[in-house]
Amino acid sequence: MLNQILSGTPRWVWVLLLVLIGLGLSQVRARRASLARITALPLVMASLSLAGMASAFGADPKLLLVWLATGGLMLVSLARRAPPEGARYDVQARRFTLPGSWVPLLLILGIFLVKYFVGVATAIQPAVAQDPLFAFAFSALYGVFCGIFLARAARLWRLALREMRSPKLGAAWGAMGSR
Repeated sequence: MLNQILSGTPRWVWVLLLVLIGLGLSQVRARRASLARITALPLVMASLSLAGMASAFGADPKLLLVWLATGGLMLVSLARRAPPEGARYDVQARRFTLPGSWVPLLLILGIFLVKYFVGVATAIQPAVAQDPLFAFAFSALYGVFCGIFLARAARLWRLALREMRSPKLGAAWGAMGSR
């Protein structure tokens, strides 16, 4: 049965998986990134998470609330943590220096695998999409992934804002203005 599932999966799904793996692997090595870039990936993944939920279960307001609640809970609880060790923000260059991490790859694969599993489950047995427990559980899981991604970006935004408000930066700006 697994062979039938894998061979019945459209090719574009495997292409998407390769693109997502590439995106995740790009986060494994230390790198430099702008505020826009560290914001874009979580927003894209949040959109994919929401789209996955909506495509599987429809636009049920209760499920949207579950997605928002679990995503919000993860965001609030994880955004308070310190930024990754070694992360720095250069105010003048407006760029982060970030340590490598496997977490983004794991989160990306998590969202992909959840979407793939839900797609396969609903293709094999369409009635499962109407099962409230199934829909609730996977809407919550989509929300968890979304919240973790957004919290990672929020931690970096907090670092950038702290650096922008730094007294030494104010002194540097003042010195540049007095020249």
